[in-house]
Amino acid sequence: MTTPQEVEVLLPAEVAYHEYARYRALLQAAGLQPGEADFVHLRKRSIDARGRQPLVRLRAAIYPGPPPADLFGPWFTYPDVSRARRSVLIVGAGPAGLFAALRCIELGLKPVVLERGKDVRTRRRDLAALNKDHIVNPDSNYCFGEGGAGTYSDGKLYTRSTKRGDVQRILRLLVQHGATPDILVDAHPHIGTNKLPSVVGALRDSVLAAGGEVRFDTRVDDLVLAENHLRGVITAAGEELTADAVILATGHSARDIYELLHRRGVLIEAKPFALGVRVEHPQQLIDQAQYRMRERGPLPAASYALVHQTQWQGRQRGVFSFCMCPGGFIVPAATAPGEVVVNGMSPSRRDSRFANSGIVTAIELEDMDLRQHGVLAGLRLQQQIEQQACQVAGNTQLAPAQLLGDFLKKKSSGALLETSYQPGLVSVPMDEVLGAGLSERLRQGFRNFGQKIPGYATNAAQIVGVESRTSSPVRIPRDRDTLQHPEVRGLFPCGEGAGYAGGIVSAAMDGERCAEAAFAAVSC
Repeated sequence: MTTPQEVEVLLPAEVAYHEYARYRALLQAAGLQPGEADFVHLRKRSIDARGRQPLVRLRAAIYPGPPPADLFGPWFTYPDVSRARRSVLIVGAGPAGLFAALRCIELGLKPVVLERGKDVRTRRRDLAALNKDHIVNPDSNYCFGEGGAGTYSDGKLYTRSTKRGDVQRILRLLVQHGATPDILVDAHPHIGTNKLPSVVGALRDSVLAAGGEVRFDTRVDDLVLAENHLRGVITAAGEELTADAVILATGHSARDIYELLHRRGVLIEAKPFALGVRVEHPQQLIDQAQYRMRERGPLPAASYALVHQTQWQGRQRGVFSFCMCPGGFIVPAATAPGEVVVNGMSPSRRDSRFANSGIVTAIELEDMDLRQHGVLAGLRLQQQIEQQACQVAGNTQLAPAQLLGDFLKKKSSGALLETSYQPGLVSVPMDEVLGAGLSERLRQGFRNFGQKIPGYATNAAQIVGVESRTSSPVRIPRDRDTLQHPEVRGLFPCGEGAGYAGGIVSAAMDGERCAEAAFAAVSC
């Protein structure tokens, strides 16, 4: 086997992002000339912008002879489970549900995936109606449909949840299904909203090719529940479906599922989350501030990560950036008429003129009205603010917005800036939407961020409301070892909707873990 030579270099961007120049620089670091190595394998790429000039850190393996055949593997193959004795119902076809289905197949279980929304291609028509005509389809929108909220997102694949599973395995599976191999290299990998639909479709095709099932337009309305054992579900069409286990992977916006569980006496818990606004800047402003250059050249659109601890009425809460989308767009993420919710996404090239990010503050249990609403208190708070945002903006998908400098001065904005938010904006004092407490915390956060990034907290930016679907306000408890609900056998709460993930990769890893737990349970 050929033993590679490991090298690490810091290069200017014009060298690091030029294929041949990069190749020569890596060989030079290894003391070699062009032609003296069979293969240069780029392992990791990250940007170091701390100095006067941004540099790109590259780590590579130089192979003097042919590289091993499994260098980019292993690729995954799936057995035929069409006649498998054991089956698993998977409710939700987001990252958690799709990766749970593939892992079930590897383990010899037949997955039956139920998705309330439409397939990824048909779903686009409902998104167009949402953006252009302000029509919200409660079963097909930016949150619901094949691939879940992850399909129409930045496709960010960075996660700190390395203890929950094999990140590289998830990334390799995504590459096998059409994602760019760059995600195996970049320190903060992303796929892009323009490429994710084809990747999601390929994941579904693998499930079908192996004998699994994927049913669209199939909303779960009830449970087949007896003696604390979940044996299946009942769909909106009245069909009863049973299986050996049920993996519940519905995402953080399936409020009707929380209502259903609560109504049927299945234990759920209120959970902290975060809530705020989305801030939009010219991407060039962020580039210049982060890279300290007039033009970024070959460097990717710059991003940022910000956090500040705030104090209000004796309570400390963090304010932080969330789901930062360089070169991206703000999109309407409502899942029901009468509410306005915003989110962000970026195409693979991140070439929009705008940068946007959620700026949110932590909402703890003591910030919720638990006395009146019990375990659904966080959900009710979300609904209240989303409905208020809709009302003050005119009861369409127009979003309330305010220039950031005016928000800090508590001053109404006479005019707003150009925006990437397609339905359009309405100038509204955001205190009317958020209330005094949230507004004051966000002001403290923005003032601090303005000290960290020149030009950030000015009228060169605007805030758009509301960013409320950061994570689930409800947790569906499960046993730490078996991943099964502590009171209901056969129920495996999974992913973001159950409170155990926070993004594509962590949701996918949790889906795989739940599939393995279901296999262990049904194999006893």
